[in-house]
Amino acid sequence: MIVVWRITERCNLSCPFCAYDRTVPGTRHEMDATEAERFGEILGQFGRATGRNVLLSWLGGEPFLWRPIFDLSHRLRSEHGISISATTNGTTLGLERMRSAVLRSFSEITVSVDGFAAFHESMRGWPGGWGDLRDGVSALAAERKRTGADLKLRANIVVMRDNLAAFEDLCACVADWGIDEITFNQLGGRDRPEFFPAQGISPDDADHLSAIVPPLRARLAARGVVLRGGADYLNRIAASARGIALDVTDCAPGQQFLFIDERGRISPCSFTSEQYGVPVEQIRSVADLLALPARLADARLRARADACTDCKSTQVFAKFDA
Repeated sequence: MIVVWRITERCNLSCPFCAYDRTVPGTRHEMDATEAERFGEILGQFGRATGRNVLLSWLGGEPFLWRPIFDLSHRLRSEHGISISATTNGTTLGLERMRSAVLRSFSEITVSVDGFAAFHESMRGWPGGWGDLRDGVSALAAERKRTGADLKLRANIVVMRDNLAAFEDLCACVADWGIDEITFNQLGGRDRPEFFPAQGISPDDADHLSAIVPPLRARLAARGVVLRGGADYLNRIAASARGIALDVTDCAPGQQFLFIDERGRISPCSFTSEQYGVPVEQIRSVADLLALPARLADARLRARADACTDCKSTQVFAKFDA
């Protein structure tokens, strides 16, 4: 079971493609830590009762700005047997105490990388950020090796018009940092539609990506690095670039994957929180969690979300296949 939880809308960077850009006005919500721990304990009980592995992955905003994250992650991992993950912009990895906390608390982390220095720093609003990120990730990889910590390191790249040409070289470069896996997302227009027209990839771009990924995957594999993103995922990207809707009538909601937002709404994906969201406080036991897939499926049958008529949920389209 994979549970992705967006715990905060706060961020310290200003990415123009992201709704949580620090310069965007508005209230920034965060998840209540007590409720997060209570639900996390149920996930641990669920794992023990069913024999299933549970991965709880924190998102933001920037999740490392959420104060309880390290102590809570350590408790859930050490006391309840849950694998803990997070996706971070890496701004804090230059601090030794933060790297130590990561090694102590997490089973894997994903760092966001958009391009080489000029592009990455411009996109993130982080002068000097490329070197800081490289040095922080490299130091974390070295400390992992020295301590024998069980931590997977992953880089994720948002592919857009102005960084696609550098994609292959960027993957090769971050592999030198000690990264174990690389994933990629197509730039979407949902969060910041004003940015998308200039940077959304074209059909030709999508075809180019589909052509370069298989040989790039082989070259990286020879170096011990896994490039994720299977054929279904590349087809999803190509369809999006062409404006072709991919209707998913049954994604088996809640059976293998759950998304929880910063307001504590549990849904099959990040696109359906409003329509299908179940308040996390309503899940009081393992029995409630086991009943959740049927509850979500019933909600879909009663009033199908518009997002399902053109599903863009990466987990449905095998983002993590290799």
